[in-house]
Amino acid sequence: MKVTEALRGLGAAGEVVVLTDPAPTAVTAAAQLGCEVGAIANSLVFDADGAPLLVLTSGAHRVDTGLVAGLVGVAKVKRATPDFVKAATGQTIGGVAPVGHPAPIRTLVDKWLSRHEVVWAAAGHAHTVFPTTFDELVRITGGTPVEVE
Repeated sequence: MKVTEALRGLGAAGEVVVLTDPAPTAVTAAAQLGCEVGAIANSLVFDADGAPLLVLTSGAHRVDTGLVAGLVGVAKVKRATPDFVKAATGQTIGGVAPVGHPAPIRTLVDKWLSRHEVVWAAAGHAHTVFPTTFDELVRITGGTPVEVE
C-alpha cells in the first residue's frame, strides 16, 4: 500500500489500522475508534485556482474557503470534484490520506488538531486510518499550521 510505504519512509510512528466498517466521515471514524470527532483529521482536497490544496482539518470544523483562499494567496478555493481528488492524490474521497500522493500537494493543517494527544487520519481507503500527532502530521506533510474556520 502506497500510504503505508509513505508513512514508513517518512518515519511516522503509528501503524495503519483496518476498520471493520468504512469510515468515510469524521463521525463514523470517531465512533469506531472511540474518540472525539475533533481528533479526526479530515483530509479535504480543494481546487485553489486550478491547483490542488489539501486541508487537514479537525472533524469538528468546517473549512472557511474564503479565509483559506486569503491564506494561500489565490482568488478562489472550492471543493474539488471526485475526479480532481483522484488525479491529485491517487485516492478516492472518503479515504484520502495526508501522504502517499503521486506528487507533493500544498497542505494546511488545522491548529485545532494540536489539542488532541492522538490524531487519527485516513490511510488511503475508507476502511483504514492511522494514529499520529499534530506535530508529526505537520512534519510528514510539510504542512503549514493555520486556523481554518
